[in-house]
Amino acid sequence: MASAQAIRLTAKGCVLSWETRSAGCNVTVLRRYGVMFLLSIWLLMAGRCAAQEQGSPPAGRDSSSKPDAPEPSRQQGQPPDTSPQAPQAGSQPGDEGTVAKVQAEVNAGVNKVVNLPAEWFLGAYVPANRNLQPLSNRERGQVYVRQTYLTGASYLKRLFAAGVDQARGVPSGWGGGLGGYGQRFASRYGQFIIQNTLTSAGDALLRYEPRYDLCRCSGFWSRTRYAMWRNFMTYNSSEVEERPQVPLYVAAFSAGVLATQWKPGSQSPWRNGAYAVAGQAGYGALSNWLQEFALDLGRKLSRNKSTRKPPPA
Repeated sequence: MASAQAIRLTAKGCVLSWETRSAGCNVTVLRRYGVMFLLSIWLLMAGRCAAQEQGSPPAGRDSSSKPDAPEPSRQQGQPPDTSPQAPQAGSQPGDEGTVAKVQAEVNAGVNKVVNLPAEWFLGAYVPANRNLQPLSNRERGQVYVRQTYLTGASYLKRLFAAGVDQARGVPSGWGGGLGGYGQRFASRYGQFIIQNTLTSAGDALLRYEPRYDLCRCSGFWSRTRYAMWRNFMTYNSSEVEERPQVPLYVAAFSAGVLATQWKPGSQSPWRNGAYAVAGQAGYGALSNWLQEFALDLGRKLSRNKSTRKPPPA
């Protein structure tokens, strides 16, 4: 009986190892290339949307559209022209209209994605040319909803973290495949919801600033230091006096402890809480750094596109 059980466990381990190799889910490779791929997509979309926000035309109008030419007026008493129009050579009736309709639908879909507000990718932030102003309770609620549910970066980070957990096979009780990945993603996002809810409540109680404000300094290293510093410090209701990010890290520890309740197997809640605090210190600093430089990348991409010459006819 013991030998049979050992054989099953060994076989299960072999299957897991084979699935990991066949899917290319090596932890080192995933961390090295997967994070670069996801962060590149996030940076490009965030910067592009931010650049579009600053130079976009009024909503509902297309900057490239021209006013329709007036139709030639028909003289009074002249009968309408009902003669059939001869189709152009090499085309069939209805082809041009279908192509134009499909192209218009595709362009409309692309414009909807491009014209999304930058907050959808960056989260709530304050530009460098604006001063911080104290938030009302209603505004704090709007910031909480945007940061928790309406920010694309929050989903991308949890998708990547769930992929790393899947490659490592933790928790082992969730197995592999899409089902295991879905449980790991739900666990990661649920833990994030708990953390951000507790953080928002603590910031509202202490009247701390929940948004990230872009640095008013210049230079790569100065802005990098500021992004790292803002992960550990914030402002009180005066928006000038500095305070440590106590609610943020207390919430991270609490969320890590509570996440132990739905994870399979026997796990130490204190260890999970400590891991959550370490993750906030690392990933939070990286997130601030990306927010700090995403707008610059967007302006550069937009400028390159505007100076690009059309190909010769």
